Amino acid sequence: MKQPKILAFVMAGGEGARLSPLTAYNSKPSLPFGSRYRIVDFVLSNLLNSGIQSIYMLVQYKSQSLIEHVRKAWVVSPMRNEEFVTVVPPQMMRGGDWFQGTADAVYQNINLIQLHNPDLVVVFGADHIYRMDLQQMVDFHLEREADATVAALPVPIADASSFGVIDADHAGRVSDFKEKPANPPSMPSDPTRSYASMGNYLFNAKVLVQALKEANERGEHDFGHHVLPKLKDTHRVFAYDFATNKVPGTKPYEEPAYWRDVGTRDAYFNAHQDLLGETPRFDMFNPQWRIFSSNYQGPVARLMDAKIYNSVIAAGSMVRQATIVNTIIRREVTIEDDVEIEDCLIQDYVHIKRGARLRRAIIGGYNVIEAGTRIGYDLEQDRKLYESDPGWYYGGRAGRSHFGHAGV
Repeated sequence: MKQPKILAFVMAGGEGARLSPLTAYNSKPSLPFGSRYRIVDFVLSNLLNSGIQSIYMLVQYKSQSLIEHVRKAWVVSPMRNEEFVTVVPPQMMRGGDWFQGTADAVYQNINLIQLHNPDLVVVFGADHIYRMDLQQMVDFHLEREADATVAALPVPIADASSFGVIDADHAGRVSDFKEKPANPPSMPSDPTRSYASMGNYLFNAKVLVQALKEANERGEHDFGHHVLPKLKDTHRVFAYDFATNKVPGTKPYEEPAYWRDVGTRDAYFNAHQDLLGETPRFDMFNPQWRIFSSNYQGPVARLMDAKIYNSVIAAGSMVRQATIVNTIIRREVTIEDDVEIEDCLIQDYVHIKRGARLRRAIIGGYNVIEAGTRIGYDLEQDRKLYESDPGWYYGGRAGRSHFGHAGV
């Protein structure tokens, strides 16, 4: 069977207000993740690994660092016109408004669909941590002769009220969408679980174009709230069970169907903890399904009589006589003598001076932590100095503001 022509839109306009102050100067998809990645690298890697290479990234809030990252890290093929990752800010081609919602963002760029004339259009979010073979979702879509398919994550029914929930039959045909329902419908195959929408969609191109035009006429701007609930009444809309997706190279000890929305500070921190350990829930080392990012040209990390336990130290970092436990250190971090760091995320280009003590803290890039600083040991004192709430301290950008967020 001839493979369909696929065009992808990556929705990377998220402001990430719940991640403040980490998003004070960056959009959510551009935030660092792990030792060398950004959050947006996950969706882009999934698309390319799945053979989908025509990608438009729609940006909006605080997008400059994201644009620079894509420019440097995501040059796919300068020789083949159909292989690209192109950033598209709001063009105001259909009025003077910024993107009003997910559907409106694609509608404002409907000319790109008409330009490429694809068979299928993928619309995926840019702010989740996961691996996914999209070709399996495409096969599901084609086998069922669907007009639209929504990626669905099975979640415990007790937790489903926090999500947009999909009601579907045994074949996956969607009968209803419910936003954070008090009594979530269960999956047909498992009465203990519900289908939660992942906000990732696959459309027949002609159906999508028509649906976007009709939604715009009604003044509706969102896929999950407007377009798909109406489309299910007139077209074949299906839920694709993400738990059935099999990614090559996944280890037996990894969490099956790992997917995290890192939209809050707790979720962001906890997802980092999932990378640690001898048998992590989400193992970043998978040669069969790589997560791509920038080609950093700096030196390897240097450890000088340091004590490191269950931690990751990125390239270019210098660690002297320090103790580091359950922590991710990103690139070109300098850590001086007699420093103790436990359960922390230290972002790029931080300098932690002699004798500092950090516990359950996220330290933003370019910070200088002065000698003898203690964060995470006296919540009341820390509240006077840093932006914090019970459980965390957040460190911000040096020279602008000095946040902190650490646990008791």
